[in-house]
Amino acid sequence: MPKTLERPDLLAQIKSRFRSNPIVLLLGPRQCGKTTLALQFAAGRKVEYFDLESPPDLARLSEPMTALEPLRGWVVIDEAQLKPDLFAVLRVLADRRPLPARFLVLGSASPDLARGVSESLAGRVALMTMAGFDLAEVGIKALRRLWWRGGFPRSFLAASDHNSRQWRADFIQTFLERDLRRFGVEVAPVALRRFWNMAAHYHGQIWNASEIGRSLGEAHTTVKRHLDILCGAFVMRQLPPWFENVGKRQVKSPKVYLRDSGLLHELLGITSFAALEAHPKLGASWEGFALEEVLRGTGDREAYFWNTQGGAELDLMVFVSGKRFGFEFKYADAPGVTNSLRVAHDDLKLKRVYVVHPGAKSYPLNNWAEAVAIRDVRNRIASLR
Repeated sequence: MPKTLERPDLLAQIKSRFRSNPIVLLLGPRQCGKTTLALQFAAGRKVEYFDLESPPDLARLSEPMTALEPLRGWVVIDEAQLKPDLFAVLRVLADRRPLPARFLVLGSASPDLARGVSESLAGRVALMTMAGFDLAEVGIKALRRLWWRGGFPRSFLAASDHNSRQWRADFIQTFLERDLRRFGVEVAPVALRRFWNMAAHYHGQIWNASEIGRSLGEAHTTVKRHLDILCGAFVMRQLPPWFENVGKRQVKSPKVYLRDSGLLHELLGITSFAALEAHPKLGASWEGFALEEVLRGTGDREAYFWNTQGGAELDLMVFVSGKRFGFEFKYADAPGVTNSLRVAHDDLKLKRVYVVHPGAKSYPLNNWAEAVAIRDVRNRIASLR
């Protein structure tokens, strides 16, 4: 494997957003490749680069207006959450006419960063989120490696599975003990580690803060805060429920997922792909991995799951051009249409349903459902638009 991979789709998205915005804010978890992507974007351009983890660069921006106002062309500011007062200055610089400079701002999500954007840059910034590698970037031959190791570049590209696991263990420790504190999060790392381990066992399940709080000896409000912190740092996901008046009692709590399958496996203590294949969370791991692949294509702004008290459920429902499409994720060689899926199709009035599986072939199940190999998911999503 090469030391890094090109990510042309993300580069194209950055260029597209700059056509109509003076500032592009690229958000994602630590170590997902934001800096590498920014350097790829900067290749061949005259760029002024600031890394706010570097003391000299941070010192250069001690007076941000003085430092940034004279610059022309492209400016990249990395780890911007370390200086939240920067966004008020960027607002002023973005309103200049003619516009002498454009800004690519990178950050790991944090409360300060989110507040700074919403309060200072509304109407002036395009927000992009990114994560680690996906299947379109690494190729179908690397499916097993990507699922097992996850998409963080250093984990996926590691020389061995042992090195990959060591990187993930180090990442978890550093993230909890150093990174979150730098985001302004004042929670004991030990408490968050216990919570994250517990959350890994709830991966793909409906969230019950009271139950988890009792297990951890913490109030449900504290548990909710822990979840919000990890979701805000892009390492966990809350998938909201869809509910409407269909004559059934419907679940109204979110489902939770770890967004990176490699981190999930590390937190669960799964030591090899063979151990994963024998683990009780195998199906849930596949569900989370395949769900993230789908959401890379559809976006997650109008994405929901559906579940009734009677047992009918749908793993994922997305809206595309105002139409409803359903996705189920099955770790099976020949998945079929279940009664639960028929109920979901009829009650939710789904345009079409896709059952995503790890096999090599896609085939119709009936006139409204199709078994789709994971390799074909992006093509199916593209056809929905």
